[in-house]
Amino acid sequence: MKFGICNEIFQGWTLERTFERAKKAGYDLVEIAPFTVAKSVVEISANERRRIRDLAALAEIGISGLHWVLVQAEGMYLTHPEVEVRRRTADYFVELVKCCADLGGDRIVVGSPKQRNLMEGVSYELAWEYAKEVFTDCVKEAEDRGVVICFEPLAPAETNFVNTAEEGIRFAREFQSPAMSVILDVKAMSSEHKPIPQIIRESAGNFEYFHANDQNLKGPGFGEVRYEPIVEALRDVKYDGVVSVEVFLFEEGAERIADESRSYLRKVFGC
Repeated sequence: MKFGICNEIFQGWTLERTFERAKKAGYDLVEIAPFTVAKSVVEISANERRRIRDLAALAEIGISGLHWVLVQAEGMYLTHPEVEVRRRTADYFVELVKCCADLGGDRIVVGSPKQRNLMEGVSYELAWEYAKEVFTDCVKEAEDRGVVICFEPLAPAETNFVNTAEEGIRFAREFQSPAMSVILDVKAMSSEHKPIPQIIRESAGNFEYFHANDQNLKGPGFGEVRYEPIVEALRDVKYDGVVSVEVFLFEEGAERIADESRSYLRKVFGC
């Protein structure tokens, strides 16, 4: 199992400094939000992608992949009734796969609640088909580039499309591809009516990434979520992927968040 941290926690930092500080805190990987590099992933040139990859290698840290992928990317929508909007979004996801692979990453986390909410006149069933259409091409690209797209079930307070791990897994299975899966996120799972360890066990073999945080939007160990039962469940299902720290409130500052989150994970995982 490897441990990662999301780069937007280090607000205003250069990627070089972020990589170095994450390595110092004991992380194996950094997860990159494209909007911290450019407004659109297509604006991240081949040279810049090589530079970022080289900076990570110099710091002796890996890049796990991408997340927050539609932030600042204008005109994208997963379940939009207009064909042109869906086509544009589908093309953008192909570019995200290419960028992820160019950076040396192999996972793309797709949350994007505002870009998947059901629009007026679009039923849940129709939105499901629209979203499948949007992901079809990028799943094929991901198969070729060794990338896995991890769709993220999110709380009803954030979106009305795919709110549970069970729904997310059912959606991912539609593609019948190892390049399409789901991510489990502690904050998101906290909104379900089942205990988090139960969700993990029921999702065995069907998730490819894991976000560590708390239902209070802070890092692991900064709230009331107990991780010991979560760790036990992850071990029971033989999960050996990445556990990545993603937070949404940065008031403690990047360094404290990074250090204390990693210290807590080291304590509960024993590594």
